[in-house]
Amino acid sequence: MVILLHIFDPQMVTIIDGKSLAQKLRRKIKEEVSKYLDSGNRAPHLAAILVGEDGASRTYVASKERDCDFVGFDSTVHRLPVDTSENELLDLIDSINSNDNIDGLIVQLPLPKHMDTSKVTDAIAPKIDVDGFHPVNVGRLTKNEDTYISATPFGIIMMLEEYGIETIGKHCVVIGRSNIVGRPMSILMSRGGYPGDSTVTICHRNTENLISHTSVADIVIVAVGIPHFLKGDMVKKGAVVIDVGITRVDADNAKGYELRGDADFNSLVNKCTAITPVPGGVGPMTRYGLLHNTLKSYKRKLNL
Repeated sequence: MVILLHIFDPQMVTIIDGKSLAQKLRRKIKEEVSKYLDSGNRAPHLAAILVGEDGASRTYVASKERDCDFVGFDSTVHRLPVDTSENELLDLIDSINSNDNIDGLIVQLPLPKHMDTSKVTDAIAPKIDVDGFHPVNVGRLTKNEDTYISATPFGIIMMLEEYGIETIGKHCVVIGRSNIVGRPMSILMSRGGYPGDSTVTICHRNTENLISHTSVADIVIVAVGIPHFLKGDMVKKGAVVIDVGITRVDADNAKGYELRGDADFNSLVNKCTAITPVPGGVGPMTRYGLLHNTLKSYKRKLNL
């Protein structure tokens, strides 16, 4: 599955299939978990908290439940009404933190406006913070220490590695500076080793003349939440584009919407050596990253 591309040829463009890759990696987790269960160990356990009725969040949490079922994890989802108080949520998190049979805990974002997202995510014990949002885990990441890497950046790193995308010495532009994707992605791409050792530029809403940065980048990672933000005329021939965005846009179809990424795939695909589609690119690998981190926590707890 390793593909090394050196010379731009529009006939050689690689569509990075995150869906198939995630399926392959989930099967590996399933095989590993099966061995632990056969040895008499309990199953890994991922807990999730969903506050409110956001459609995209409910869909995503349901996908995580299916993933857990496939690989042999136990899963618990706490579905709370939108008017749940912040203190009630913090009490629930505290009770899960003290449960030795829970290996991973995620709080699905976004939270209702009356809740402080940082306060809530910081309340999760670092040892089960499989989303990698806690300041302790973020600090370990910046020091290049072993930690839980946020699921989306971890999934991207795995895609780059599995597809053999060259990163060493390359110029990588990250569009977006969120604590969930942009900042950790910039750290991972600039760290020593492979995938990494890139020269990284972080761009954001106040970046002047954005195209002057993206048009010279070997790798562009876009995570701004604006459909089709990155256009074909903004990148050079032979670039690699990683599209993190996924937005529901009203459409005249059975679902009433369609999913669009931050990259305008149709205008970019013939200029790239490799590009991720939406859907089917980064999204499935994000879910894999969550399983990977939960299994890592489980193995630490049981000294496996």
